[in-house]
Amino acid sequence: MIFQLEDVTKFYGNFQALAGLSVSVRPGAIGLLGPNGAGKSTLIKALLGLVRLSGGKAQVLGLDTRTEARQIRELVGYMPEDDCSIAGLMGVQAVALVGELAGLPALTSLRRAHEILDYVLLGEERYREVQTYSTGMRQKVKLAQALIHAPKLLFLDEPTNGLDPAGREKMLALIRNLAQKKGVSVVLSTHILSDVEACCDAAMILGQGQLLVYDSLAELQRSVDTSIRIRVAGNIDALCTALKSQGYQVKASSRDEARINGEGDLSVAVFAAARESKVVVREITPSRNSLEDTYLEAVRATEGKPAGELV
Repeated sequence: MIFQLEDVTKFYGNFQALAGLSVSVRPGAIGLLGPNGAGKSTLIKALLGLVRLSGGKAQVLGLDTRTEARQIRELVGYMPEDDCSIAGLMGVQAVALVGELAGLPALTSLRRAHEILDYVLLGEERYREVQTYSTGMRQKVKLAQALIHAPKLLFLDEPTNGLDPAGREKMLALIRNLAQKKGVSVVLSTHILSDVEACCDAAMILGQGQLLVYDSLAELQRSVDTSIRIRVAGNIDALCTALKSQGYQVKASSRDEARINGEGDLSVAVFAAARESKVVVREITPSRNSLEDTYLEAVRATEGKPAGELV
């Protein structure tokens, strides 16, 4: 397990940021999802030993966050949401400095900095001062800093924040490569569902400090009903009318697509109705429960309820 939580709670004054979290998370690429204020950043900081838990127990790579936080930080990388550069440092200097702070000799740290900056596709810009960088370049520097000491586990807090579509895709490609080719477990904290779908194999969903869902993406996106979606060439309304006359529930979603629900072999009924209404069926696909549906359903369960009152 990359980390384990046992009834973890965290209060800031009277505000409960984490409410009795218990979970064992397997290695791989995990999306940590939730709306703003769900507790994602607090959980990451708690796992790094940067904030003291109010209750419960947390372990990262088998180490206790209360007594072995320094050892944990030697083994993991952390890319914070906020910028944290030192004015006047060039990109390569900023990354090498983090390597030295992590305990690497100066020359080793400088060599590693160049290697990691090549990996994150930051070319000659490495010799420019970080405060002159674009948002995308600053995100790459933060990722390089998190990787300089070859961590086994990487925490990424909103790594695509502020990036344009091209920059987002480049960042997600780097994250995919780390998880799939470099053998680094990744915890990707975000509120952007498509980022998790692009590079993760499991997801945790938080809402008001509570763990709402933890499962593989394959399971979260499994088929959840017997409905199918069809796309046709021709009059979708005529096909819908023919299916409704046979007792099926039908809802057209566009001029050439519809969703059908009912008992029995739906594809047989669709083709029979298509012959009757003289339309051509171009595609039949099973309905799936998207991660977005699961996310919205889970978070909706906590709306209007204080932390600790999920039912």
